[in-house]
Amino acid sequence: MRLYGKNPVLERLKTNPKSIKHILIEQGHAESSYIHQKGKQFGVSVSAVPYTKIQKLARNLNTQGIIAEVEDFFYVNIDDLLQTAYEKHWTVVFLDNLTDPQNLGGIIRTCGSLGDFAIVLPTTESVGVTESVLRVACGGDNHVSVARVSNLGNAIERAKSQGFWIMGTAIKEAKPIFEVSIQFPLGLVLGSEDKGVREIIRKKLDQEVMIPMKTPRMSLNVAHAASILCYEIIRQKNK
Repeated sequence: MRLYGKNPVLERLKTNPKSIKHILIEQGHAESSYIHQKGKQFGVSVSAVPYTKIQKLARNLNTQGIIAEVEDFFYVNIDDLLQTAYEKHWTVVFLDNLTDPQNLGGIIRTCGSLGDFAIVLPTTESVGVTESVLRVACGGDNHVSVARVSNLGNAIERAKSQGFWIMGTAIKEAKPIFEVSIQFPLGLVLGSEDKGVREIIRKKLDQEVMIPMKTPRMSLNVAHAASILCYEIIRQKNK
């Protein structure tokens, strides 16, 4: 698995250098001295290579002159994730069959930036954490625990049995998020890009919420909606 770009690679160097196998950096890069220094500090090999080699490996992606070979993404066990989330007062974000890596990457970036979030994904009909996701996450993946489960509904039930209050998004007959008194510990359920939260999952929600829109015909994609919802969660949590 590869990381492309300055921020993802630098953040991985700072937070989890042991997961890095090798770094390639364009000759004459502005960050060359720093990355060589950090690589030596953590035992990570760093090679300065011509621009043409970077471009060939990147397959026309914007690398900002840096590529890192890293270990495959590590998924946390769901029981361990729920236990840690409960103890550390994290909000668990359950993603119901998201298929767009751009959206997943954006959600991971938001959760990593705001802090105190974890993510649960289904193993089927859902995107996993790929190179494309990591590129969009821009280093946020280093600060968010992610679990994959065969049955999202069962994972939500397990969270409820541990005391998590489950809030999810809906389009109709839902209460505006800014009018809801959020309860903690919290699980947030976000639906897929085209279908929203499935009916079988909706039945498990303790509260349905929506983001009020001034223009009814317009809507937010799931990554943008997640940013607003997660910010409101943090705002109420810190009151």
